[in-house]
This record gives sequence, structure tokens and C-alpha cells, in this order.
Amino acid sequence: MPMISFRKMNGLGNDFLIVDARGERVRPDPEIIRKLADRESGIGFDQFITIEPGKPGADAFMRIDNADGGEVEACGNATRCVGLLLMQETGAKQAAIETSAGLLFARRVDVSGGRAAGTEPLPSGERSPQAARDAAGEGATAEAGPLTEAPLLDAGETLIAVDMGVPKFGWEDIPLAEEFRDTRAIELQVGPIDAPVLHSPSAVNIGNPHAIFWVDDVWAHDLALHGPLLENHPIFPERANISLAHVTAADAITLRTWERGVGLTRACGTAACAVLVAAARTKRTGRCATVTLPGGDLLIEWDARDHVWMTGPTALDFEGLFDPHTGDFAREGGAA
Repeated sequence: MPMISFRKMNGLGNDFLIVDARGERVRPDPEIIRKLADRESGIGFDQFITIEPGKPGADAFMRIDNADGGEVEACGNATRCVGLLLMQETGAKQAAIETSAGLLFARRVDVSGGRAAGTEPLPSGERSPQAARDAAGEGATAEAGPLTEAPLLDAGETLIAVDMGVPKFGWEDIPLAEEFRDTRAIELQVGPIDAPVLHSPSAVNIGNPHAIFWVDDVWAHDLALHGPLLENHPIFPERANISLAHVTAADAITLRTWERGVGLTRACGTAACAVLVAAARTKRTGRCATVTLPGGDLLIEWDARDHVWMTGPTALDFEGLFDPHTGDFAREGGAA
């Protein structure tokens, strides 16, 4: 097989090697992906993204392999990057992207009012479907109502929004290894029983499993130490993304994430979505907030249909060629 073209892109520093395999199958072995992902000797990235032919109704299928070579279901920032490429290709303002987590929709957003295109508030006094379920079963949660006006993300700039679908909160859907009736706070802690360092995370699945620990300072804890231990905790049969979150206002959250199969990341889009819905369910915020990650800001909205919209920038870093059998590569216009 000849050398394969690739694009290196990122969303807030969450970076990807993206390959168009709609014309010819490209599926490197996990060890080749790990070699390419190495930030010292390889191209360096969080996920290896393959654009493949999609089913009817989708512009393409997006396959996602983490830097460790393991395939995962969803990646919000990669969906925005691939959505941009597909819209540039077709000239359309929206792209339908098939993933293992379901069909996702990306669209261009001209930011003018701090809200992602496609979201809509509920009439005053009405609840979203999930808010109604929570009120009936697990206790009251944030009602949809008119969405909170979050601060703008660079007004006038064209950004990419993606509909990440409806989050799951049932313990079997996350999944968890044992039953928890209320996943807004599950029994899990780090440190001594009488003085835990971290405890009682919220659990949610938004394409993949997440656990969010609420803290006063996301930088006060050694996430590089606790992250891998919690990611692989027996309570998470499919492992989990581990986040530290600090709510700084009713429409603002600071977030750090240890990403499953990746490690510390500058931005995790599904974690940003997970933290917003978990914060809304626990009445820490409303249903719209700016989530600040080490790489920058994402605007997250949980709309009237309980779909989660994520809006933010994308960037092309460079292009090049790589050998899917050896992992050798070259940037466009230069050597490796």
C-alpha cells in the first residue's frame, strides 16, 4: 500500500490524525497507531480518526481509535473537525456523521447571541423529558425553561456545533458494575474513608462513560496520579473518562479530564457535555454554560429535547503522508 494522506487537526488542543478512507480501506494495527501517536517520535495526537463510507442518511462514518490503539464510541471535538471537512467538501451547512455511538449532526454556527444553532427553549413552566423523569423518580433537577445566556465564544467567528445526542443516566447504560438508583452521586472515593481526597462523582454516558468529581480547585489534585486508577476502577466495566469540575458561576464551569485510553488532555468534548448535564441535574448550573478547559472554551447547551449541543473552534495544524504498515511519516513539504 502506498503512503496515505492525512490531516492533523485539533479542537482546543484535543488533536487528531484524520484519514479519508472512503476510497480505500485504511486500518493500521494498534501498535502502528501507538507509534504514530507518540509525541516524541511520532506525529503526536489524542485520537486516530478514519472517515469511512456511511450508511444511507449519513455523509460518512467516523471511526475513532484512541492513542493507545483502542477503539472508542464518541469524540465530540473530532466530530466537529470531521464535520467541518465534510461541509467544506459538500458546500452544505450541515453534515450527518455516523459513529458507533449513533448518528451525530454538525453545523456551522455564526456566533451572535451565545447560543448554538438548533437549540430551543421550552415554554415557561414546562420541563424537558429528563427533568420530568428526575422530578418523578430521582428528585428535582434543573428545569429547561429559557436557556441561560452564556458568554459569547468570539462573536462573529464561524464555529462548528455538533448535536451529541441524548445523555444516558441509568447505571446499566453508563455502564456501572453495580446498581445505583441515583447516578447524580455514586459511591466512589479516593483516600481515607473519613477524609477522602475525591468522592461521590456524578456518572453519565454521552457516547462514552464519564465520572465527574466536584472540587473547589481543579488544579489542586494530582489528576495524573488519580486518573488512571479511577479510569480502571472495577466499578467501570468499560473504563471511564475521569474529570475534575469546579462550578464558578451558574453558567460557567472549569474542567480538567483524564481521558480514557489517552491520559491528560487539553480538551475533551464529551467530558464538557457530561459535566454540563451533570451540573444541571445536581442544580449546580442551568442548562447552558461555558466550559473552560486547559485548551480553551466550549459552549455547551442541553436543549428542550434533551439533546446536548457543543460549540467551539477547530483548526488545521498540518497535512502529510504516512505508511500504515510501518508508521513512517512525513509532513507536507518536509521529512518526518
